[in-house]
Amino acid sequence: MAAIGRVFSTRFTFRNQFLGHRCIPVQSASAVKRYGTATDDKDYALEMACSNIRYGVGVTREVGMDCANLCAKHVLVVTDARLARMKPVQTVLEALDSQKIPYKVYDRVRVEPTDVSFKECIDFAKGDNFDLFLAVGGGSVIDTCKAANLYSTKPDAELLDFVNAPIGRGLSIEHKLKPLIAVPTTAGTGSETTGTAVFDYLPMKAKTGIASRALRPDLGIVDPEHLITVPERVACYSGIDVLCHAIESYTAKPYNERRPRPANPKLRPSYQGSNPISDMWSLYALRLTAKYIKRATYNADDFEARSAMHLASAYAGIGFGNAGCHLCHGMSYPISGNVGNYIEEGYEPDLPLIPHGLSVIVSAPAVFEFTAPACPQRHLEAAEALGADVSKVRAEDAGKVLTDTLRGLLVELKVPNGLKALGYDTDCIPTMVGGTMPQHRLIKLSPRDVNEEQMHELFAKSMTIY
Repeated sequence: MAAIGRVFSTRFTFRNQFLGHRCIPVQSASAVKRYGTATDDKDYALEMACSNIRYGVGVTREVGMDCANLCAKHVLVVTDARLARMKPVQTVLEALDSQKIPYKVYDRVRVEPTDVSFKECIDFAKGDNFDLFLAVGGGSVIDTCKAANLYSTKPDAELLDFVNAPIGRGLSIEHKLKPLIAVPTTAGTGSETTGTAVFDYLPMKAKTGIASRALRPDLGIVDPEHLITVPERVACYSGIDVLCHAIESYTAKPYNERRPRPANPKLRPSYQGSNPISDMWSLYALRLTAKYIKRATYNADDFEARSAMHLASAYAGIGFGNAGCHLCHGMSYPISGNVGNYIEEGYEPDLPLIPHGLSVIVSAPAVFEFTAPACPQRHLEAAEALGADVSKVRAEDAGKVLTDTLRGLLVELKVPNGLKALGYDTDCIPTMVGGTMPQHRLIKLSPRDVNEEQMHELFAKSMTIY
């Protein structure tokens, strides 16, 4: 793959090096039908926002020059304790040293961050006058860095001020943040492209987050060199997160069905609903993921596959970062927040946690069977992207075809068999439902409205998935 080693910058452009020359239509006939004219108080506009993305093997070595170009005088490098000893961070620090740019390193980021770990990094950032933030790590690191930037530049703000309502106050971010550069070391969250920062809110035992275009990194440096040493299960669950980002954003409620229409453009949410621009990124990411996720999971030496997944992660991030996710992600928040003793290979050995991608995928078969009647064609297109032959499938069977195709892939990826395998039983369902229903940013983007009774049923169906 000659294109893999080439450095390029992209802003809303596609490369076809992984999928041959198959074109994705800008707007299909079904999309024209799906996106009509907004009426009454529905929104009528979409707004596309994305970080600058630079991709290329070894491109991390340029980050010192990027900081110099931004006139940085004191950089905060945010990472975790494991990565602090590894090549990605060392490459970043050498790049800063080469430009004689002063910096400090914060290496205490928690995998699957909490409100407590967010506050610890925020306090560290408040303790000095940093003029640029540099995240080196996976989604946990990048999200933590976003929070440190947000709250250190507004030191009188409380944590819940900008957290999504109704859990937080959902205040608009009006102040100016410092530049932020993200160097992702996993292929999953796409956080280098989005304005979202997610954390476990311990008082609720569920995840929540902050979503604003103001949080977007100024630059995401996507360097496939960093994926060479990613453990198998990390590669698997990071890739599964890409898959769910793509399907959820592609099947989300259309942007012009969202209510209410904002009174001011600045109030338009970053999670707007599916739209013709996000559709292209999401569907392309899904096709890439279907082609490469198994190879990337089981063969760390397959540089082509892991590089492709790195791009798929960024593509899906652009898609869901503007369209949003829905029920799988909403349900994942209490699944991960109520973890008992579950420990996953490849992650922190003594830290009980359910990896984010795993917490998302266990509900996916139940969710997509539930949502399919709202937009069957979308679900069929997702199934086709995953390799299913949908040429003779009836619309009423769209949910079954997608979930059966998805289950086949999950078996090959050795994903645990549902919530029971993660330590939950049916007695946990009321707690799970209670942690999901306040996730308005997500569940209100479901193409099919869901109530508490239906949510209870979705969790029950997710106890086992095979």
